[in-house]
Amino acid sequence: MKLKEAMAALEAKGSESVKQLWIKHGAREPFFGVKIGDLKPLAKKLRGEQALAMELYTTGNGDAQYLAGMIADGATMTRAQVQAWADQAAWRMISATIVPWVVSEHPEGFALALDWIDSKKEHLAIAGWHSLGALMTTRPDEQLPVKNLGALLDRVAKTMSAAPNRVRQAMNYYVIACGTYVAPLGTKAIAAARKLGQVDVDVGDTDCKIPDAESYIMKSRRGAPVAPKRKTMRC
Repeated sequence: MKLKEAMAALEAKGSESVKQLWIKHGAREPFFGVKIGDLKPLAKKLRGEQALAMELYTTGNGDAQYLAGMIADGATMTRAQVQAWADQAAWRMISATIVPWVVSEHPEGFALALDWIDSKKEHLAIAGWHSLGALMTTRPDEQLPVKNLGALLDRVAKTMSAAPNRVRQAMNYYVIACGTYVAPLGTKAIAAARKLGQVDVDVGDTDCKIPDAESYIMKSRRGAPVAPKRKTMRC
């Protein structure tokens, strides 16, 4: 499928009601307002079309960028390409979802994520914390820089209150990922979660809830010391 055809297919699936919903969650033009569920059949047809994924993302259209992440192979992207995706993310859902998907597959994923969490740009910091969570969710513990990740838990506990609004949400997700998927950090993550308590994030005119990290970790473990790793972040 060519880019023009893919964009036409996306536009045909868009709706004003979904656009208004995404706007409440922070979406910005251009985008068509396509339900994630409606993207899945299209993504199934296009999966593996890496060149098309790159073209879709470059449009800057939020729906096209989400579809690009569904069909791209992060392992085949250059570091510069992944950095460009982070820089060009159309809105928060792309920074927090699509960028971490490709980072979790990239051999330099940790280096990229660690750079981003120090960024003064909110969308990059969000991408960084979520990317670290994605890496912990999918990589075996023996492949993780556990000492560094543990130090970041201390950093989150000390600095979250001064972080920008949506970066606090991303940091909370980081604590949850540590406690849910990384056995050596389970106890430390619970301690950090207890110190943080209920994280305050302004979610605007939405029904979103910020989970209590400790409760979420325990629920996700389902009685086990740690939850099983996921094969992929894509859903």
